[in-house]
Amino acid sequence: MCNICLKLVWFKSYESKSSGLSIHDSFDLALLPTVNFPQETIKYILSYLILSYLILSYLILSYLILSYLPDGTEPSHMHYENDENYFRGYEWWLMKEAKKRNPDITLIGLPWAFPGWVGHGKNWPYDFPDITAAYVVNWILGAKQYHDLDIQYVGIWNERNFDSKYIKLLRYTLDKSGLDTVRIIASDNLWEPITRSLLLDPELSRAVDVIGAHYPGTTTVAGALKTQKKLWSSEDYSTFNNEVGGGCWARILNQNYVNGLMTSTISWNLVASYYDDLPFGRDGLMTAEEPWSGNYVVESPIWITAHTTQFTQPGWTYLQTVGHLAQGGSYVALTDGKGNLTVVIETMSHDHSVCIRPPLPPFNVTSQNATFQLKGSFSTQTNIFASGKKHIFKSSPCLFQLSDGSFTLNLAVDEVYTLTTITTGQKGSYPEPPASAHFPKVYKDDFNIRNPPFSEAPDFADQTGVFEYYVNLTDPGPHVFTLRQVLTQRPITWVTDADQTISVIGDYQWQNLTVTCDVFMETVKTGGVFIAARVDKGGGSIRTAAGIFYWVFADGSFKVTNDLAGQTVLAKGESGTRAFGWHTLTLTIKGGYASGLLNGYTLWKYATLESPKNGWAAIGTHSFELAQFDNFAVEAE
Repeated sequence: MCNICLKLVWFKSYESKSSGLSIHDSFDLALLPTVNFPQETIKYILSYLILSYLILSYLILSYLILSYLPDGTEPSHMHYENDENYFRGYEWWLMKEAKKRNPDITLIGLPWAFPGWVGHGKNWPYDFPDITAAYVVNWILGAKQYHDLDIQYVGIWNERNFDSKYIKLLRYTLDKSGLDTVRIIASDNLWEPITRSLLLDPELSRAVDVIGAHYPGTTTVAGALKTQKKLWSSEDYSTFNNEVGGGCWARILNQNYVNGLMTSTISWNLVASYYDDLPFGRDGLMTAEEPWSGNYVVESPIWITAHTTQFTQPGWTYLQTVGHLAQGGSYVALTDGKGNLTVVIETMSHDHSVCIRPPLPPFNVTSQNATFQLKGSFSTQTNIFASGKKHIFKSSPCLFQLSDGSFTLNLAVDEVYTLTTITTGQKGSYPEPPASAHFPKVYKDDFNIRNPPFSEAPDFADQTGVFEYYVNLTDPGPHVFTLRQVLTQRPITWVTDADQTISVIGDYQWQNLTVTCDVFMETVKTGGVFIAARVDKGGGSIRTAAGIFYWVFADGSFKVTNDLAGQTVLAKGESGTRAFGWHTLTLTIKGGYASGLLNGYTLWKYATLESPKNGWAAIGTHSFELAQFDNFAVEAE
């Protein structure tokens, strides 16, 4: 579980005197990636997210470098110390698709977790800083060698302690590897203590180019300004993507610069493309969580983003005339230095712009008239776009009269306005997406794909561990192509994930169903695997997941538990199962009772299940161990 956890971040970069503004979006949750959608639908989704001439013009795509995440896992480029594979996962594909549509996108990598071997089995990446630095640098080199992708910034460890010695060594290792143009962001947590450390340690200061803070609440600290570093809100938003979420995004995009001189605001995350009932459901700027139906939803934050990204380009600078409006709200102004001007105004009220974090102090916004004076070449401005309660990203050239470079706007509450000399902006449109639909009640996957386009099987959402397509060359025929859990060591985790590996699938509302899967244990005596139903938790809560779990072990035993941890035992006994042999498990739940078959024969029945009442189906292993799965099937009522 550890790849350079591509924190899919897309930024728009504007360089001012102190730094560069960006709009970042993260694709950290590697659960139901949009790659599983029909190809035509993928084109539409990527266009909304990336294409500068249609909706958005993201100029920074920041990836979670090191995988094994808080709401799901992604495969690493180095599961083991002697293992390198730069084709796992969907992140490479997404970076290339982004570059194809907008070559100006900047790519960023942020470690979120690390493989266990980096810390020699300890849950800490800094005891062997040379190993950790080499692991990160290998990912950057692999991006270039295998995908012609230039990573331009790299972080330290998402929202965890930094180590000054490691940062300096990372800088040295980058330079020694010919990556002197790759810049370092630190520390993707709070403003302190990284700011104080930079002021006290000149060598550390030379190594770091950007101070990145998470959820800064639009403010910074005096010491950060003294460093003269670029200041970024390197993770922000993380909010349900309804109208209030759009208001949150509009407010912080402007006020992060107005209040805190942050020239980059990174949205976590880019697209909500994971099961809705996992943590942080619908936290993306748009929603695309049903590859089986092809349905997607263009949410409010997409249009809020377009107010900035359609009307600026890399190299634009902030003007000094930015600030707050008299009756609440804010405005920023940017120019390309060639006669073009873009002004973005927001009048978000308190209750319409609450972000999930940090807490938002009280403030008032009322409707108002605001007068602006344009000078020089800016006085030719004629174009305006507006979004609010009555319209979404609407071109409205007649909202004001320009007289001697001066104009007055009547600003309503909870509105966003963009005034610009840029004439290419447009709302754009695509055909209506297919209707939303539940996950299929009858589902099968035999994993028989000789050359899969991605390493993961569609619709499976790895929560702990990594499940990849596998070619079993030792099998005589029936199980040549399988799905294999490949991690053999617990990673250096970001959250306290489970001791067992697990991948969930299906409809969270499923109650009565039958799950069948062929299983193959590869660990003698201590090996174990399970199939499950009604699994009620995922992400950072997976360790306490309940459900009904049907386990078989390589020592010839079985058990049925009410929890992933295996503590609440509903049934147990002898099974005769062994490692290096295929077994077929069947789990049936109806009402409050469950039963299980082994190789077509009843092994246990009438296990009583009081809760949970519903949840996903799942497969997994007893520990971090190699195991294979084949011919997975679900039939739900």
